[in-house]
Amino acid sequence: MRLAISTGGGDAPGLNAVIRAATLSAIARGWTVLGIKRGYAGLLGEDEVVPLTADSVRGIAHLGGTILRTTNRGNPFEFPRLQADGTYKNFDRSDELIDNARNLGIQAIISIGGDGSLGIAQKLVDKGMRIVCVPKTIDNDVSGTVTTFGFDTAVSTAIEAIDKLHTTAESHDRVMVLEVMGRDAGFIALHSGVSGTADVVLLPEIPWKLEHVVQAIMERDRRGRKFAIVVVAEGATDESGQVSIIGESMPGQARRVGGIAQRLAHAIQEQTGKECRSMVLGHLQRGGMPTGYDRLLATRFGGAATQAVADGKWGHMVALQTPNIVTVPIKEALKEPKRVDPTHDVVRTARAVGISFGDRPAAV
Repeated sequence: MRLAISTGGGDAPGLNAVIRAATLSAIARGWTVLGIKRGYAGLLGEDEVVPLTADSVRGIAHLGGTILRTTNRGNPFEFPRLQADGTYKNFDRSDELIDNARNLGIQAIISIGGDGSLGIAQKLVDKGMRIVCVPKTIDNDVSGTVTTFGFDTAVSTAIEAIDKLHTTAESHDRVMVLEVMGRDAGFIALHSGVSGTADVVLLPEIPWKLEHVVQAIMERDRRGRKFAIVVVAEGATDESGQVSIIGESMPGQARRVGGIAQRLAHAIQEQTGKECRSMVLGHLQRGGMPTGYDRLLATRFGGAATQAVADGKWGHMVALQTPNIVTVPIKEALKEPKRVDPTHDVVRTARAVGISFGDRPAAV
């Protein structure tokens, strides 16, 4: 077997652990392993395809990022190219990719990526390529798996930030608004907000009203708690349904959401008269060493992906369905994106301990 590994989309802590586990378990079977640089760019002449050996993956499991690098502008079905007039035009280069893979003797690919990469993989499978996927996203928004590697690290980073904001907020009687990643899913905000004992948590899945957020903060003030911590997901929407968009996306990228923390802090300060500060955690959540949990999950995923290749599970994705690693069809995983269930016990517990989601008047 001549196996290739690709990492696409945004980076996530644990990618290198997947690469290492998949490579070593493939070598143990006597297979040859290649690494495709920057998504599928290496198969399109835009980067390299390199050998992966036991030496090349030694000592990388604890490292953030990906030794193969990655991109969220590498869709071979809509590959952007700069035109003479300065604009970009998309081209379908999927046949070229398939031909180049065949010329390199690649018999199967392990594609590590989020929903965008899963969609690309499914289209390539439909054209005859033999692909097994590993779900990767710090947002935890891929269906079919309990969680994805990178999520635990991102939550841990956010909790550390909340812990530090608590001390400075209380020292100055300030309201601190922390914006975390997640796009249209509120898992990072929910898990970090509850674990970090935030006072208000705002999610895309639970539309909120500014007046309810203000009430929650002022009720704390009346009880002598003069400061407050607000955690808001970058894609959180108020009752109007409007999401905060920042700037233009690069060609081939999904929309960029964010900037809500600054706007929200300004509105809270106007409504309450309390001093407010905002902070955008941003790409700190993607960087750094993966937690032990993410390293273990990534290693399990990498080994399971190689086993899925051996079993011919083309068009399948490895997934955690506690306590086991299983495979599920990519099509099933793509049917519906995973979102926070507003009735989930984490949300119910948060409400029970006094956390406001901005959708109800504050309890007096």
